This record gives sequence, structure tokens and C-alpha cells, in this order.
Amino acid sequence: MRHIRLYPALNCPILWMMLLLSGLGFAGLSGCASAPSATVGASSARGEIVTDSDESDQRKRARIRVELALGYFQQGKTNIALDEIKLAIAADPMFSDAYSLRGLVYMALNDFAFAEESFNKALSIRQKDPNVLHNLGWLKCQLGAYGSALVFFEQALADPSYMGRAKTLMAQGLCQVKAGMLTEAEGSFLKSYEYDAANPVTGYNLSRLLFQKSELNRAQFYIRRLNNTEFANAESLWLGIKVEKKMGNLQAVAQLASQLEKRFSQSPEATSYRKGAFDE
Repeated sequence: MRHIRLYPALNCPILWMMLLLSGLGFAGLSGCASAPSATVGASSARGEIVTDSDESDQRKRARIRVELALGYFQQGKTNIALDEIKLAIAADPMFSDAYSLRGLVYMALNDFAFAEESFNKALSIRQKDPNVLHNLGWLKCQLGAYGSALVFFEQALADPSYMGRAKTLMAQGLCQVKAGMLTEAEGSFLKSYEYDAANPVTGYNLSRLLFQKSELNRAQFYIRRLNNTEFANAESLWLGIKVEKKMGNLQAVAQLASQLEKRFSQSPEATSYRKGAFDE
């Protein structure tokens, strides 16, 4: 079975990183748009929300630096983000969010060794933080250490208060695809979809997997829902075309092809359609 492409197109690494990694906001799938402000982690070691009265002056300075760093990271300004993170750590060496964000930045720079060191430092300060466990899981997946990756994902999901279950299940599914665990991947995508049916990455990859298994009715259901949203792109339209063609729905093929040509005429998917390369 051929490798399943991961939606969306990976021409914007920072955006893709923000979509997959826990604790970051997300604005959209088209282009390298900035994401809305968000904190890397908002809970204390006790699991309580940190309020102004809980923060020392040094923690407040560090938090502001981390928020600035996150903004720069979301804009792709990684060097400036790292400078702000250094200042945050200097202000409060025990602020786990600073190390967590440093890990994300170095992961985006493909410095996996230092990213892992940063995540482990964050975890040593705030043990069992599911956001950090999620990010460690994805890092291990990129390194091909699938067994370790799945352990980290399961540890994150074991926290009953964890709010990022949909994202972790999605990442777990993607990692299981990489590992060739296609049955398990389908289960992860389905659970993720139950938590967040609007996530285009989950919808696309679930439909793609079902299409490769020749479960056409189910594949059609998920890709049609995605292509009827603002998140439809060249990859999702092309997958929709292939599903509908396989089912003999020529009118639907024509409608989707018209959208593909009109909106993404320069895309590889549009070129494949013109060539009739439906088996790619």
C-alpha cells in the first residue's frame, strides 16, 4: 500500500507544526496565515488555572516573553522567538512553558535532539503534562520510533482532564499510518472525528485510508463533508474526484474537477486530473 499523503500540503512547515502540536492556536489551512494567540500550557502543577494572584513578578515576566515568542514563532520568525524564550528562561528558569515552546521551535527547525531535551526539561518541571507528552509523541514519530511515540500518545490520552484529545488521536492515527498499522490508524481517526468532526486533517486522512481499503461509501461520506467546507483544497478535491469516479458518479466528478481547475489550476492535483492519472 502506498504512503498516505498528510493533508494539508506541507509547503508551510510552521503552519503544519501548529496544527499538529498541542497547545498552539490555528487560523486556517491555506497559505502561511498567522494563528491566534494562545498559551503553550495554562495549568499549574496542581492542575489549577494560573491567575494573576498566583504569579510572581519573575513568572509574569517570563510568561509575557513566552507569549511574545509564540507570536513570533507563529509568524515564522524563529530566531526572534528563540531570543524571547532565552529571556523568559533567564527571568524564570522553572517556567515549563518556556522549555515547551523551545522544543516546538527546535522541532520546526528539525533539531530533534535539542527539541527532545527541551520537552524533557518541561516534563521534569511539570510531570505528566499531556501537552508535552503529545509533543514528545509526535517528535518520536518523526524519528521513526513508533513504539515510543504511541506510548507518549497513550500517556497524554490517559489524563482525564486533557482537552486536546482530538488532536492527540489525530496525531496518533498519522503515526500509526507511518508505522503501517492501518487498522489501528482507522480507529484513532474515527475517535478523533468523534471529538472534532471539523478537523480537516482528520477528515482527509480518514477518507484517504478508507478509499485505499475500497470502502467507497464511507470514504465518500468524509471527503464530501470536507469538500463542502472552507478547508477544501487541491488534495481534498482530488481525493473526492477519485472516490466519485470509482463509484461511477460522473456528474460529481465534473463538479469537483471544475472547482479544482478554477481554484487550484496550477496544482499537481490539477495536472494529474488533466492527465487522467487517477491511480496516483
